Order: sequence, then C-alpha cells, then structure tokens
Amino acid sequence: MSLFESPTDSINPNLPLATRMRPTTLDNYVGQQHILGPGSPTEQAIRSGKLGSVILWAPPGCGKTTLANIIAHYSNAHLVSLSAVTAGVADIRKSATEAKSRYSLTEQPTLLLIDEIHHFNKSQQDSLLGYLEDGTFRMVGATTENPYFALNDAVLSRARVLPLQPLGESDLKHLIHLALTDEERGLAPNAPTLTDEAEAFLIRLSSGDARLMLNALETASLMVEPGEPIELPLLEQVLQRPALKYDKKGDSHYDTISAFIKSIRGSDSDAALHYLARMIAAGEDPRFIARRLLILASEDIGNAEPLALILATSTLTAVQTVGMPESRIILSQCVTFLAEAPKSNRSYMAINSAQRDVETGRVQPVPLHLRNAAHSGLKDHGHGENYLYPHNYPGGWVKQPYLPESHTLSTPYYEPSTIGYEAKITERRQNRK
Repeated sequence: MSLFESPTDSINPNLPLATRMRPTTLDNYVGQQHILGPGSPTEQAIRSGKLGSVILWAPPGCGKTTLANIIAHYSNAHLVSLSAVTAGVADIRKSATEAKSRYSLTEQPTLLLIDEIHHFNKSQQDSLLGYLEDGTFRMVGATTENPYFALNDAVLSRARVLPLQPLGESDLKHLIHLALTDEERGLAPNAPTLTDEAEAFLIRLSSGDARLMLNALETASLMVEPGEPIELPLLEQVLQRPALKYDKKGDSHYDTISAFIKSIRGSDSDAALHYLARMIAAGEDPRFIARRLLILASEDIGNAEPLALILATSTLTAVQTVGMPESRIILSQCVTFLAEAPKSNRSYMAINSAQRDVETGRVQPVPLHLRNAAHSGLKDHGHGENYLYPHNYPGGWVKQPYLPESHTLSTPYYEPSTIGYEAKITERRQNRK
C-alpha cells in the first residue's frame, strides 16, 4: 500500500502525478510545520475534526487544496469545491441548500472549499456570512492574495487565517524521492533516476511550488527509458529555462549577490538590474534580496537620502505580502532608486568608530547634568538643574557638553558629507558654530 493511501482509496493512474501524490492524512502531509507541527493547536484541531472555518493564504503549489481535503477527511465532512473565479451567490446558496438537506438526512457536515476566494466581491463574500454563522457549512478559503486586504472584515472575523509557506528544499527533495519510489501513486516501479545536478535545478526552478515540480518531473520521465537518468539538459527543455550557474550555497551565489550590492553602491542601475534578473531567474528568495537592500540603504546611502531606508523597509514588507512573480517589479523599483540615490557611508563609519571606543574601554561616567533628574542622588545635590533644555533656546539648540569628559575618544564619529541631504546637515552644523 502506498504511503499516501488509506484503505479505501482507489487511484486513477491517468491522473497527473501531482494529483496522485496528494496525501489524505496529516501524517503524510509535507511542509507547514510552523502551524502543523506535532502537538500544535492547529494540528490537534484538525485531527479532532474541530477546526473551524479558515483562510489558507499561500503561494501556488504549497498544499492549500490538499490541506482542505485533509481537514474534510478528519471532520468526516462532505467536501464541496467552488472556484471564486466562476462561482457566484447562486452557487453559494445552492451549496447551502444541499448542505442543509445532507445534514438532515445523514447528519454529515459540509465543508465548502472556495478556491481563489479573493476574487469574490463584497456582496459575494457577504452571502457567506449567515451560513458560517448558523453552521450550515464550515469554509476553507484558499487565496494567494493577502486576505487582510482582499477579504471583508466580517469574513475574517468568522474564519481564522492560516499563512502557509513555500515548501523548503528538504520538503521538495522528500517529494521527489516519494514520486520516484512510490509504486501506487508515484512513478515506480519504472521510474527514471535523477542526477544531482538535475534535481538541484528542478528544486530551484520550482520556487517552492510542489505542483510545478511534480508536473515537470512527470513530463521528463516520459522522455527517458525506465531506469535511465533524467539529466539537466532534458529538464532545461521541459521547463524552457536555462540552468544558470547559481548554487545558493556555493561561490556563484555569493559572487552574484556581491556584484549586485557593489553595482548599487557604484550607482550603476543597469548592472544592478542585470544581477537582480539573474537571481530571480535562478529562484533566489526575494525576501533575501530585500533584506540585503535594507542593509545597503543604511550602510551605503544613509542620510544622503533618508527615504532610501524607508523605501527598502516598505520593499521587504511588500515582497513578503505579494510574493513572486509580482515582487520582481517592487524589487526593481527599490533597486533603481537605491542605485541612483546619492551615496554616503558616514553613518556606518560613525557607529564603527563609536563601538571601537567602547570596546577598548574608553568609557567615562555620564555627565551629571545629563543623568535622570529623578534619581535620588541628583535630587539631593540639585545637579539635574544644570541641564539646559534646548527647546528653550532659539532654533531649538544650545551649546552644552553631552559626551563624558575624556581626551581619548576618537570623535567626531559622524562627519556628514556634502552629498544629498547630508549637505543640509553639514550646513546646519556650520550655522551653530
């Protein structure tokens, strides 16, 4: 018996491999351990058949439909599937009528799976509310869009959002192994083999999408004799993508990201976009790219263009919300802005210098007039009164010492340049003298 099969399963060998490989129980479900780990509240609720209505939010191929079927299995519910692309209010009402009839005759509950639920407009979403409220059916909504933007608050108050994650490399490797060895749902006993190079390429190009990966594997298996290896050139043909030299754990990965960062630092937006395109084509995690841009915005641009850090932060949030392939547009906007922005590493150099002073023991007590005036020792001696409140002086500034008394500090730490916004900082400093 297959690892995926329950005793009553019958498997249609004509179904696509990705469909045949769908598990029917949590024990064989791959991935999503952050919410389905053993003993987790969600895992226990599913196994007990008491999970309420949920919204599964994830990129394609992460197992949303499979998980919906598993939820129905454990709740002994009749699963009704609708696509929000083609269904409307009439379909929801028909499903509700059938659910009520089914329960009155057999006491079997109904689980309504609505794929791409973000396509429902407000009135279509509102039509679900009464049925969710009175228990006519429970719902599993599947969406690739951020449900907090795409769905009504009323729907979200009746359905818990479960964010799923793209399958990791180890998960995808496990699925490939099962597909090649499972004799009832997979490609065995006449399965081909897969070279290490071809496997790495297939995993990388799938970008966490198990359906895409298994479909490509099945197509490639039809083009070789049983037992023969599937090699890289064949997968390149199947996926219509060249295998770029880009090992996420090897030199090519670090060389590419290094060239990418240095191109932005050097204000060459065309070169930066070239390396960005290479990373996207190789299946690099867009969140990794966005995090590197976040660091660069502060390290290499800093106060020469303060908006750089704001845009980079928004880019990371947007990439996490939207996902690929649309995130490439967001990354491109951020890359071109950062590349064309004025550059300054003065903030980066300043903290390095300050840390060196602290790490070498050049630390003196905080000046008395800067200490917390509520401290009992200061109250007794009145030292807090010597502090000059800047807002009481013209321009909101007054000259007074802030650093501890020391002749060993390597100040000034921060020396703003005359580039971009830092030129204004330099000018204000000069006007204070």
